[in-house]
Amino acid sequence: MLTIAVADPSIIIRNGIITVLKRLNLSNFQILEIAEMSRLTYLLKKQESDILIVNPSLLGVFSLQQIKYESGRSQLKCVALQVSVIDHSILKPYDEVLSIYDTPDQIREKLLGLTQKVNIIQNDTHNVLSTREKEIIACVVKGMTNKQIAEKLYLSTHTVMTHRRNIAAKLQIHSVAGLTIYAIVNKLVELDDIKNIITSESTEI
Repeated sequence: MLTIAVADPSIIIRNGIITVLKRLNLSNFQILEIAEMSRLTYLLKKQESDILIVNPSLLGVFSLQQIKYESGRSQLKCVALQVSVIDHSILKPYDEVLSIYDTPDQIREKLLGLTQKVNIIQNDTHNVLSTREKEIIACVVKGMTNKQIAEKLYLSTHTVMTHRRNIAAKLQIHSVAGLTIYAIVNKLVELDDIKNIITSESTEI
């Protein structure tokens, strides 16, 4: 399930985009509505957004690189919403551009293209996980402590903690709940194997 964030303080523009997106009947995606630009990076991080649709003129002095860094979403795909004439140099950093004059078919084609890129990145990220990291993920989602993982895999507790930091950096997942979903989707664990899962979003991995 991919998250498309639509950020715009104008309720008319924001709801208009969301209405069009819903009519496209794209599968496997959900919409995050952001009305307050001051909370942009916070909400992008909290909702683990994959695609951001925003009017470049609303970002002010903030660069896309800064937004990705502060939100912790380094692989975030950014789509410029062009509502007026704008310097094309401003649009270059964006992965795609949506014009208010685009047809539904054009919007669908552009978003599907971005969706494929997001999926490729996610698959590549999964592939770069080492065998040891995958083993540690399985242990974590089963509710094991760092000490228990270390004993099971014959590692030091410090090494386990280092692996967990590396896993969080690679996957951009910072909660046990999020890691559990990742493990299930990627078949690192079976549902029957998971016990004592921590579901609190605030739990750091």
